[in-house]
Amino acid sequence: MMLKHGILGLLNYGDMTGYEIREIFNKSLNFFWQAQSSQIYRELRTLEKNGWITITTVEQSEKPNKNVCSITEDGRTELLSWLSTQNPIGDTRVPLLMQVFFLGNRSKEENIAYFEGIASTCRQQLASFSDIDQSIDYFEGELNLQDQSPYWKMTADFGRRSLQMHIDWAEHCAAKLRSER
Repeated sequence: MMLKHGILGLLNYGDMTGYEIREIFNKSLNFFWQAQSSQIYRELRTLEKNGWITITTVEQSEKPNKNVCSITEDGRTELLSWLSTQNPIGDTRVPLLMQVFFLGNRSKEENIAYFEGIASTCRQQLASFSDIDQSIDYFEGELNLQDQSPYWKMTADFGRRSLQMHIDWAEHCAAKLRSER
């Protein structure tokens, strides 16, 4: 459901092709919201049906034609309406915690490895954040959106802190299991 708003938010910065939306999505929003190309293109068709975007075919002489997406006033209204909703935490479903709840059905050694794996995965993801500030600076300049970039940096900061919290928690859980042997 949020994918449509992410796309509307990107199109609010300027007209883009589906390819451009996917590329920018992968270099920015992908740190906290993953979407496949097929999902993005399917959502574009839905947004057009809702009247929130228009898609215009631009003919090109030496390349295939491209479809340029533009946000409509109704789309901007929908984006602003969504931005004004209060959703501090929202979805309380956390698949990780569902698994952890039932880990007592396995051996402590397996579960220590499980938590060590979580910490390792989160460390790898945290390392991928090293380029995010450069990416934000690039898009800030490319799209001339200096007023927007502080909010992009806030999402990156949340991602870093969240991953660090997961690392600390997983290491704590593994240590607790080790001490109970």
